[in-house]
Amino acid sequence: MRAIVYDRFGPAAEVLSLTDMPTPAPAAGEVLVDLAFSGVNPSDVKARGGTRPGVTKPPFPHIIPHSDGAGTISAVGAGVDPARVGQRVWIWNGQWQRAFGTCAEQIAVPSDQAVELPEGVDMQTGASLGIPGLTACHAVFGGGDLRGKTVLVQGGAGTVGLLAVKLARWGGAHVIATARGPGADHARDAGAAEVIDFTAPDLADRILAANNGKPVDRIIEPEFGVNIGTDIAVVAQNGTIAAYGSAARPKADFNFLELMFKAATVDAILIYLLPLPERQKVINRLHAALAEGALDIPVAQVFALSDTAAAHEAVEQGGRHGAVLVEMGQ
Repeated sequence: MRAIVYDRFGPAAEVLSLTDMPTPAPAAGEVLVDLAFSGVNPSDVKARGGTRPGVTKPPFPHIIPHSDGAGTISAVGAGVDPARVGQRVWIWNGQWQRAFGTCAEQIAVPSDQAVELPEGVDMQTGASLGIPGLTACHAVFGGGDLRGKTVLVQGGAGTVGLLAVKLARWGGAHVIATARGPGADHARDAGAAEVIDFTAPDLADRILAANNGKPVDRIIEPEFGVNIGTDIAVVAQNGTIAAYGSAARPKADFNFLELMFKAATVDAILIYLLPLPERQKVINRLHAALAEGALDIPVAQVFALSDTAAAHEAVEQGGRHGAVLVEMGQ
């Protein structure tokens, strides 16, 4: 099979290479998936670039990157129902704590990690459900029912942010988002009732004004270190800040007493570590949103397998409004 591999950290164009590798055989409890698309996420490019704290070299001699993907099951290992052969599936945690991810023509993964695609859902969407879809859905619904509540989606124009806006709106929440430029239009189109420029010097006041002067119940946060001051100012008593990133400022400086006297919860989200029973609930909710037509995942760019380095560079550049995918058939 053809695969993209790297054996050292560095710029995508320097360390990623296209090679031929043996097709993996599914072990007991595993399925073999013929991949159609592989999803490229910020975590993938950070892992390849060697930017994770405390990691000085790749954990395996050769790594096939990417955790997300979609394709068709072509073989099963012992203990897996043979009827799964031919199923269209999407992959989660394809390269989490494993050497070989989804940026290849085939992947063998535990059967639970190959989720049957709902009828009518295309492979491109499936390749984006793993990290962006699960993160957005868990961040939005991790506290339960949203009907009658207000959700603030910081960074509402990013891939996860757009999905969070759509899911929160579908869940019955009043949705406020922060974005700027063309991203503001994308957030409005996704269902945000109000969109506020996140560079506004009076951002907290504008958020509260957009909610009729009342604090917000739940905040979806991609940049905890940068925004925690604003988040504390606008979160309601017993509210939640569901944070899934803090790349720009990993070390946050904030007044704990201000947070404590709101009895607010900070929920640090790393979707890779979500326990399977809880993950299944999130998967079911994602599928329900897809079935009801409440969720679609925009695709910004699709690259050929041989152009995977360019796909990584597109993710690193930022400013995109949709998923970046690698297509195996190209």
